Amino acid sequence: MEGKNIKIENEGAIRLITINRPSKLNALNKETIQELSEAMSTAEVDSSVRAVILTGEGQKAFVAGADISEFAHFDVDQGAKLSAKGHEILFNAIEAMGTPVIAAVNGFALGGGLELAMSCHIRVASDNARMGLPEVSLGVIPGYGGTQRLAQFIGKGRAIELIATAKMIKAADALQMGLVNHMTTPEGLLDKCREIASQIAGNSPTAIAAGIRAVNAQFAENVDGYAVEIEAFGSCFGTADFVEGTTAFLEKRKPNFEGK
Repeated sequence: MEGKNIKIENEGAIRLITINRPSKLNALNKETIQELSEAMSTAEVDSSVRAVILTGEGQKAFVAGADISEFAHFDVDQGAKLSAKGHEILFNAIEAMGTPVIAAVNGFALGGGLELAMSCHIRVASDNARMGLPEVSLGVIPGYGGTQRLAQFIGKGRAIELIATAKMIKAADALQMGLVNHMTTPEGLLDKCREIASQIAGNSPTAIAAGIRAVNAQFAENVDGYAVEIEAFGSCFGTADFVEGTTAFLEKRKPNFEGK
């Protein structure tokens, strides 16, 4: 399946979505954000898709940032609406997905690109990746969740330093900080992501979705994460996946989960 700015490929239970604007270093414009939103929504409701891998075309960039030409002349109201819509249709939407999304970070992940990677559930970076939030050098701040998610991953002090200095960090530093889960060679990047996705695909999709919801609750305002965990744990007992998983365990066989 193809879009103007993205490519979509199915590999069994894994869906590979590639941002395909290499001449623009895969920069995010409004059209690409909309296409990604639709692709993620489609993957979320497709029972055959157990995990999504998101990457950028080529080895130069995952996403080198937002398309600045689209908002360089925006006023205050337009800027706020741009941020709000991006949160709603893509960045927050990915984070809330019950289908795990793995970011395969190849090359530059800057500004909106790093924010996109941080909205994914798991991040794997090639050792030539470079990450940063350079927005303050343009007189603006990260507007797609960067100020919130970066602090969650690496702590308040480090997050403020990276945002205020606008500096890029290497993949090895991102790994040490906990910003990425794994680091590989560029050649091994997608294979590592496929390995993780395959492990995910063998487990209960309903339980995974409940687990993601419970983890996300920890960071939601005025939400008791423990209460969400209790509710989500209990809800699993009413699923076909619970019956299959426990039956398979007692029968000493591998479970065959139905899907989402």
